[in-house]
Parts: sequence; C-alpha cells; structure tokens
Amino acid sequence: MLSVIRDLTVKDVRFPTSVEQLGSDAMHTDPDYSAAYVVLETDCNLRGFGLTFTLGKGTEIGEKNSSYKYGKHCLFTHQMLMEGYPAYTTSCAWIGYSDQLLQQLCTDALRSGWTKFKVKVGADLEDDVRRCRLIRETIGPNNTMMIDANQRWDVAEAIEWVSRLAEFKPLWIEEPTSPDDILGHATISKALAPYGIGVATGEQCHNRVMFKQFLQAAALQFVQIDACRLGSVNENLAVLLMAHKFKVPVCPHAGGVGLCELMQHLILFDYICVSVSLSNRMCEFVDHLHEHFTSPVVIQNACYMPPKDPGYSCEMFESSVRRHQFPDGDVWRLDMKK
Repeated sequence: MLSVIRDLTVKDVRFPTSVEQLGSDAMHTDPDYSAAYVVLETDCNLRGFGLTFTLGKGTEIGEKNSSYKYGKHCLFTHQMLMEGYPAYTTSCAWIGYSDQLLQQLCTDALRSGWTKFKVKVGADLEDDVRRCRLIRETIGPNNTMMIDANQRWDVAEAIEWVSRLAEFKPLWIEEPTSPDDILGHATISKALAPYGIGVATGEQCHNRVMFKQFLQAAALQFVQIDACRLGSVNENLAVLLMAHKFKVPVCPHAGGVGLCELMQHLILFDYICVSVSLSNRMCEFVDHLHEHFTSPVVIQNACYMPPKDPGYSCEMFESSVRRHQFPDGDVWRLDMKK
C-alpha cells in the first residue's frame, strides 16, 4: 500500500558561522551558513527530510520553493568500505583567518593525514601571495594545493592574478570569474594550461545544459557538482555521465550546511557506477555543522567512509532545528538582544 503525504513543513535554519569567520571568502566576508529544511509527514509514520544550503537570505526563497530530494543506495565495493573516497579540506584556509591560525590548522591537518588543501584567494593579491607561500611551506612540496576565488575576478584579471600564484603549484583555480561566463572560463583555461593549472567550477551551475556547454568548450578541467544547486539527484547523475564521456574528473563542492552529508552518496555512485576511477578525484570536506545531523559524515584518514544508515543523510536533530530556526530560535533571539 502506498503512503500518503499528509503534511509538509519548511523551516529557516541558520548557524552564526560569521562569528568565527567560518566560510569567509573573497565574496562572502561574513556568511551565516543556513538551510531551508523540509520535513514530510506521511499517514504511516514515515518521515522524509530534505534541505537546500543557503547563506541566509536565500532561505527565504527556498521556503517558498521547497522540493523533496531522495537518494538511492547502491552496493559499495570492498575498496570503498575499507579505504573510503578521497577528500580535501577547505577548513584550514578561510580568507578571514590569521597567518598564525592558517599555519596551526594546516599543521594539525597534516598530523591527521590530510594531503589536499584548498586556499581561499581573491581579496588582495599581495595578501594571497603571502598566504599561499605560508601554506605551501607548511604542507610541503608534495602535497596538493588548490585555490578558490569565488567568482571575484574578470577574465583578464583572473589570468594575471593566478599567473602570479603559479609558483605555489596549485592544482586548480576554482570559480575564477562569473559562473555564467562559459567562454570566459575557456579563455582562462587555455591561458593557464602552460602553468599546469586547471580550472574548476560548477557549484553555481543551475542545470545540466550549462555543464554540457562548459564541457564542450573545454572550459573546465574539474567538474564541481553541488547536491543542492541542480534539480534533484537525477540531474546530478546526468552531469556525472557527461563528465565521464568528456573524460573530466568530478570533484564536488561540499562546503555548506549538509552538503557533505548529501554529496557522499553522489561520489560513491560516480565511483561505483560511472567512472570506476579515483584518478584526480576528490570531494571537498569542511569540518563544521555536522554535529547537527543524525547521520553525519564519517571521515577516516582524509577519506569519506560509506554511509551505513538508510536515506540521504539530511535529517537534523529536532533540538538543532529549534535552536537555530530564524528568527525565533534561541541562538538568534539571544544574538538580537546584544
């Protein structure tokens, strides 16, 4: 017998990440990571959970246009069960962090087995040179560095800026310009190829057609799908298939509320059912806000371990939702009294 959906609730859940500069980059200097959180109630006591990640204001739109997302499990290979899927960390190098904190976080990450590090850039060139030099010296010549400008530059500026940072051997420059400028990305890709620096983008691509054009134009060397940006699981799967056809590795964006929890399912599908390869593949990991989820991601030796709980891993604890619901949750009522 089919279940019948009896009720749908949407809640605006916001976390005050701006207080500690978590998530800060060249475009978002004081973001509060947030989510439009959806709960479906059925007539047989089954509940469905979904969310879409925002930076606060977008939640107000998400509440009006909510849709339910669902996942489908597949069998995990022995390698995934034992070793996991490679991850990289963004948590060490937010743009608002001091040099001392950058160095300490990178050192701690190295001790924990991390070998791939992403650095936020784009606000000030000389500052970026100093920070990239500090991080490269800290992580050593053999570990991987990526840089991310969060759409800050125009095309010519991106080429000039990244050329100055080429000495630090970044694997890619992420979102160097407007995410809609496909031909601009192609120009940047061609100009940076002699430096061995690829272009990574896609977290702002809102449909599979944009990804098709990026791939056809050779405008990116790393595809970055986002679990909440495209239209459900199915559209993400279409992009995985296109990336495989064009032989471009998928390295998803996963730095927001619940994105790591959602993305772990898509990367495992890509490995097991599509690419069957880990060459040049990794998934972003940001180490905050996981404690609010009933089935948080598990990271071991800098790898995502396959989830063992059923579902799409996006159910939040009711206590976290109540505390962080905007604007009436305890966190926001206390903040407004200050």
